[in-house]
Amino acid sequence: MPTGMVPDITRIIESITQRDQDTVQLLLNRYNTQYAECFFFNTEAQERRKQQQLEEFRKRKVRDYAPDSDSDSDDDQSDLTLRQDLSAALLCFISSQLQPAVLRVCLHTLRILSRDRRALGPMVTDSALLTLANMGGIALLQACPQQEKEGAENQLGRAQKQTHTRAVSGCEQAAGADAALSGGSVVSSSVPAEGAVAPAAQGSINYFYKWKHDGGHAVLSRGKKDTQQEETEETEKEEDGEVCRKEALKVLCNIIYNSPQAQERASALRLLQGLWETLKEEIWRREPLSCHFYKLRLLFLLTALRPELRLQLQQERGVSVLTKALEQCLAVRWAVEYEVLTDSTEPPISKEVSQKVIEILKTLFNITHMFHRQEPDEEDAALYRHLAAVLRHCLLLSCDGEDTLEELQGHTVNVLSALPLTCLDVLVSVPVDQASHKCEGVNMDCVHKLLLFMDRRLNRGLKLKEKLTPVLNLLTESSRVHRETRCYLRQKILPPLRDVAIRPEQDSALRGQLVRLMTHVDTDVKDCAAELLFVLCKENVSRFVKYTGYGNAAGLLAARGLLNGRRNPSDSQYSSDSDSDTEEYREAKARINLVTGRVEAEQPDPMEGMTDEEKEEEARHLMSMINRLSREQIIQPMGVTAEGRLAPLWGQMSDCTLEEREDEDEDEDLNLMPDGRKDKQME
Repeated sequence: MPTGMVPDITRIIESITQRDQDTVQLLLNRYNTQYAECFFFNTEAQERRKQQQLEEFRKRKVRDYAPDSDSDSDDDQSDLTLRQDLSAALLCFISSQLQPAVLRVCLHTLRILSRDRRALGPMVTDSALLTLANMGGIALLQACPQQEKEGAENQLGRAQKQTHTRAVSGCEQAAGADAALSGGSVVSSSVPAEGAVAPAAQGSINYFYKWKHDGGHAVLSRGKKDTQQEETEETEKEEDGEVCRKEALKVLCNIIYNSPQAQERASALRLLQGLWETLKEEIWRREPLSCHFYKLRLLFLLTALRPELRLQLQQERGVSVLTKALEQCLAVRWAVEYEVLTDSTEPPISKEVSQKVIEILKTLFNITHMFHRQEPDEEDAALYRHLAAVLRHCLLLSCDGEDTLEELQGHTVNVLSALPLTCLDVLVSVPVDQASHKCEGVNMDCVHKLLLFMDRRLNRGLKLKEKLTPVLNLLTESSRVHRETRCYLRQKILPPLRDVAIRPEQDSALRGQLVRLMTHVDTDVKDCAAELLFVLCKENVSRFVKYTGYGNAAGLLAARGLLNGRRNPSDSQYSSDSDSDTEEYREAKARINLVTGRVEAEQPDPMEGMTDEEKEEEARHLMSMINRLSREQIIQPMGVTAEGRLAPLWGQMSDCTLEEREDEDEDEDLNLMPDGRKDKQME
């Protein structure tokens, strides 16, 4: 749409104050069409300033350019103020009795405006949060402060003055009716406009709220189903009400995400309690609404951004209820305890179901990762095993779209990595069938899925710390406590060595990919990759060096105090099976360079033809250079202590003789002469 066709915000505010619903709907529809995919409202001004800065830099080579006038910033501030005034006007407008279509378009505009963090002022008030929560179907036991309502009305009045319009009594009456309902009284259910459906807490009977201005009270009247036409109208009203609830929840999610102040106020207003009670009721009724996803998204945001709400939800038996929600979304069928029936012939789950499952998994991670290192009691252990069985089913599912499957499996791995290790035995404690991947008679289907998932993340190579470290940690810990898992992963990642002509990091298989990560710049990625390979080698130093090369293994060995090659005390916790070598490896073993981990080509001896005196002189010269670099703190020579750790060799290196120092000084003087002759003064 051309810019000239975008309605002026001042005209929209004027139509709102005049309560002209038809005009408001028309103008907001144009506004929403123009900014439907807009997340930055001052893009043109920013681009204009960048172009001016670039031109000024080309002329004067000055990077920081300040415009001569403040016209751009003034325009930005004016636009920002208008958007804030429009938000205040809309929040007042939606509190009155509106047609469903008008309410829907108003909420859509608020959703667009809530993307701008700078314009959230009118939305980050108790009255605005409570209004949106009630319209979203969240029952809150919290009064709306009168001063917040007065603040919203004052801001609307300022907007009316700026647009040079007169306030009419309609908006004031709507504000008065809204204050009569929420100011000083308990708000226990949503208050949609006439024709919008009340929250589904009423069961199978449909009720509609209708305003009666007798004393400022809301009177509840039952919907009529006398004729087929009325049933059709009620269905349309129900659909309109559902759309409005979705839009209100979207606005609320944007506000909570973009504003720390809104997060704090939501916690104070006990928004989580109301949302959680609503979700629990829908879950236990087994009739999740179509806006269920946005309530789950809001639940995730609250627990992700407010640490105290995570603990609160965990104490409200959040793990148990959300596990039940997972079972309902996935239509889980149980065979026996901790075993979910999985049918490979079933069609992939839809994207809508996948998105709900992902939101549940994200919230589960928020409330479970705090207890990862704690030993669960008997009741919690049973709960976590039950959840792990459902998560195993999630890993084996198929979804519409590879990206959706990748995201679903990623969040499943995150939750699994947050569960106590003692509860992960259910991942491999299922019967084996003919199509199963197995190791020593144990079902390895889940482990195989995790291995494929890790391989995909390795190949993508993006955001390795966030994307890869959870699955590396999960496989490492599982291998440490489950012998069959370790054996299976070792077969796939560290098969018997055959080709010893290439370096370990040059291998194109999984081993090479993990070895390359052992020298990654990110410490967490490097440590996780090295730890997995070390555990697969049963924490045996010689075996670890054999598969990775001493140069790649030195980092982990130094951190563990194993550089001297002594046996790791933790070796005793592993079985005593031997590491069988291939014929190719045994033949080349004597010629393998332990540092690089491969057979190196023979190099000529650099000291060939030198006498013993020349070799000794070369060694003294090398020691002198090392001493000089060490004294100037360019390098710090290190050695391996008896405990197998690196320690500075300063004490040993500082015992050089006076003669060596004189030789160094003499060498320095010689280097000053262009032809290499000694200075006459020295002679």
